[in-house]
Amino acid sequence: MADSEADEPSSRSESPEPEGRSSEDRSLLHQKLAIRELIDTEFSYLHMLRLCTSDIRSRLQQLPPGDLDVLFSNMDDIIQVSSRFLQGLQETACKEEEQADLIGNLFLAFQEEFEQVYKVYCANYDQALLLVKAYREEPELQKTIQSIIEAAVPQAGPSGLSFLLVIPLQRITKYPLLLQKILENTPMDASAHPVLQRATSALQDVNSNINEYKMRKELALKYTKVEQLSLRERLARINTHTLSKKTTRLSQLLKQEAGLVPRTEDKEFDDLEERFQWVSLCVTELKSNVAAYMDNLEAFLSFRPHERSLDIPGGPAEQYCSLARDLQLGAFLQFLPHHHVSEPDFQKLLEDALGQTSSQLRLFQENFEKVLPPPTTQPLLPGSEHQLQALLTRYGPGKLYQVTSNLSGAATLDLTLPRGHIVALLQNKDTKGNHGRWLVDSGGHRGYVPAGKLQPYHHIIPSEKEPRGQTDRHEDYCLPTAQPTQPSVPTVPTMTQVVAAYPFVARSTHELSLQAGQPVTILEARDKKGNPEWSLVEANGQRGYVPSNFLARTPSPTPWGWSLPS
Repeated sequence: MADSEADEPSSRSESPEPEGRSSEDRSLLHQKLAIRELIDTEFSYLHMLRLCTSDIRSRLQQLPPGDLDVLFSNMDDIIQVSSRFLQGLQETACKEEEQADLIGNLFLAFQEEFEQVYKVYCANYDQALLLVKAYREEPELQKTIQSIIEAAVPQAGPSGLSFLLVIPLQRITKYPLLLQKILENTPMDASAHPVLQRATSALQDVNSNINEYKMRKELALKYTKVEQLSLRERLARINTHTLSKKTTRLSQLLKQEAGLVPRTEDKEFDDLEERFQWVSLCVTELKSNVAAYMDNLEAFLSFRPHERSLDIPGGPAEQYCSLARDLQLGAFLQFLPHHHVSEPDFQKLLEDALGQTSSQLRLFQENFEKVLPPPTTQPLLPGSEHQLQALLTRYGPGKLYQVTSNLSGAATLDLTLPRGHIVALLQNKDTKGNHGRWLVDSGGHRGYVPAGKLQPYHHIIPSEKEPRGQTDRHEDYCLPTAQPTQPSVPTVPTMTQVVAAYPFVARSTHELSLQAGQPVTILEARDKKGNPEWSLVEANGQRGYVPSNFLARTPSPTPWGWSLPS
């Protein structure tokens, strides 16, 4: 008995070792199976994508080319990325001891590429489904599409296109699950464990970023749709869900305005928006310049003295007619080839010109980062000279400010403006007395902008004695400053004749109601307490106080200029 009791503890102490080894072996086996599942499913996935592009897309030629671009989106880019990714996975098979570590690093290396290609595809997925739905309403077309798909991919079944189009979405969401399965069967003390953890978290972030990008694009498309709805139709759309959403948004906005939560900023979106605003302004200015050029050229070509009989033989008159003839036929008409070429030749000429211009535009797009102004300077935006002159005439140079960064209006009365836009200050606070929110005129629209996003704009008028080259250098020069300060309302000399820039309704017997454009005489440029924000005025024999910012000097007519003959 003693011997048996002595042997019993020994046998118990030896039993955990094979059990531990068995558990470790099982985990290692499950890990290898999970890795094999990842590689095999990636191979099948890539094969299915290639079927979509080679056997199915190439046979759907009866669909409009634009439809094919929407249906298959950037599937070629996904195939390219997945091919390299599968090659990397297959190369890890010869290094079994380091395979899990290599797979984790491989996912981390492809994180950005996965996000770039899949977010484009996912953002276009809903539009593709709308096309699929439209095809189902045409029985003959749907039958043809279904037969092509069943011949290439029999397992698609009656789902057809829907079955194929959802495959990339399923794959990108499957990656974190496959990585998690490998991670669960990797020992905590293994060198591959932290790498697999980072890779799993990275692929989860990729899916989150894709969802956020998709929702943002859907929201942008929603608000760019122009709908003409009556008040009754708008009220009919209000329900519990919409009220809940609007309440949540308002609550979040109030928290951001109060500084309780940080504002959400997207630098990539802001940069893209800024580029779009610059391109839009350049295109608008180009259109205006081309139109002015054509008008001037047409006016010049309308005068044809060489085709008229002047009855003045010889001398300067004949020389002038000869010069005009040479200019008309030799110097100018060669720029107007549509006057003497056939319609097919003109179309070919136009296509060549557009192709050349398109190449230049692509080159401009590639080099756009290099031509953007540095953030420390704020040049005048293209095409804004007329807007600047109008603001100068109405408010004077002391009221002008320049936007230092792109503004996206969040509230109802907030303005959305590009960096570099010129505005005129109307009031250095909002209706609640908040001096961090200023009321401005953007050259047609009035609204509020953050005071911290404005800096004074100093418009320097070139000296008449300077040579033309020096004048060009100083024109529209902007002096940047660090932060705008609250400006004082400029005083207007007493007994000055001005006009009411905006209508004003008196709220007490001390104030005076005005109509926009009404002549006004300023008696005192401040109130009894010395506040320059209110002025004592007289209009139509009545006196009272009005806001000083509501008054403007009468603009003087342009002293020179010319117009084309009608």
